[in-house]
Amino acid sequence: MKPRPAHLVAVATLVLALALALYPPAGLSPAGAHTAALCLAVVGLLGTGIVPEFVTALIFFALAILLGIAPADVVFSGFHSTPFWLVFGGLVISIGVRRTGLAERLSGVVAKRLSGNYAQLLAGVVGISVALAFVMPSTMSRLLVLLPIVLALAEGLGFRPGSNGYVALALAVPSATMMPGFTILPATVPGVLFAGMSETLHGVTITYAGYLWLHFPVLGLLKAVVIWFVLVLMFPDRITSAAARPAAGPVSRDERRMAALLLLALLLWVTDFVHGVSPAWVALAIATICVLPITGIVPPAEFNANMPLGTLLYLAGIIGVGGVLAYSDADDLMARWALDFLPFEPGENVRTMLLITGLGTVLALLTTQPGSPLLLTPLAGNLAEATALPLEKVLMMQVLGFSTVVFPYQTPPVVIGMQLAGVRLATGMKFCFAIFVLTVLLLIPLDILWWKLIGWLP
Repeated sequence: MKPRPAHLVAVATLVLALALALYPPAGLSPAGAHTAALCLAVVGLLGTGIVPEFVTALIFFALAILLGIAPADVVFSGFHSTPFWLVFGGLVISIGVRRTGLAERLSGVVAKRLSGNYAQLLAGVVGISVALAFVMPSTMSRLLVLLPIVLALAEGLGFRPGSNGYVALALAVPSATMMPGFTILPATVPGVLFAGMSETLHGVTITYAGYLWLHFPVLGLLKAVVIWFVLVLMFPDRITSAAARPAAGPVSRDERRMAALLLLALLLWVTDFVHGVSPAWVALAIATICVLPITGIVPPAEFNANMPLGTLLYLAGIIGVGGVLAYSDADDLMARWALDFLPFEPGENVRTMLLITGLGTVLALLTTQPGSPLLLTPLAGNLAEATALPLEKVLMMQVLGFSTVVFPYQTPPVVIGMQLAGVRLATGMKFCFAIFVLTVLLLIPLDILWWKLIGWLP
């Protein structure tokens, strides 16, 4: 049987990883080389999808521990991270929303307003996904609340699982709430990480309004339009006259309980800046109430049948990859290479913006989206000195890089959304890559013009 291109790429990546481990480059310790090699192999497996994502995560866990690449608390850091428990809680809530019938009821409400035609439907779902990023600080929370409703809407309108319409709606939610969400300061982990490190390392406070004004008009609003355009172009479909909207029957006791818990979760997520409780612990508490026998919202059999263990293993593995990279000296070497080999020049501001964008995009490819600000923010002082630009401007240029998604594995919410909806990895990769191409050809030049227009780029 002729090997597929994905297999050839995976084999080439694994061979390169083995060579890196056996022959470390100058300046990289053997331990750092082993770490970089393992992470490269993981990226290759995830990017090509030749094995399921959770299998790649298990390979990472096993090799990292057996080879002594990092201590167990670093390798398994994903399991005690807040994103892990946020996803766990959100998955339980998602099961409850679907089991009680609340998803179908809410989808009927949405259908009445959005189902005029197929393009309008997709525009409405993209718009709601973006709007939710302003009021809910967690991407996973937004995804796990909205996706079951949209999938129920898809089925109610006659889109069978696997059809173009179903796939488009399934991709619209994670992509539209994640990618434009990078431009809303508290809406994504990379954004929060970037703002925190900017203040901690450089004493630069990133304000909500300033960040939004600089980034949202192009990388947020226009990117949402690009997402809608790609969805309509890649997944053409139509709502037929026979498509049925979910009928609204009597509200059950379980629906009322689930609706009350969902509203409570939303209220606590939106007001986290007041009470200080992490969205992860809110999700865990609500999930615990759902599975309590006294509520009966998610019975044990339902929990065991529908809890996607593979999704949780994948998420913990991705977080663990970032942890072992930060633990090693591999990230320091990448930083030094960037400063040595990229042609930064004082006064060449557009070139500087493009180079920092490209560097951030490559780092996000290697370490996933949160890894880009983690590695690049500490370099901002050196970059500002090399380019003669104010430090804040150099810091803000990073956002173009970590908001540019090339493949789904870089953003766990997108992959998790695909897994929950049964969307094939190859389909998600083509979709993300199409958005990446339009971002490079259209949005980044427009963003440079926007920065010049408002006086941010001399």
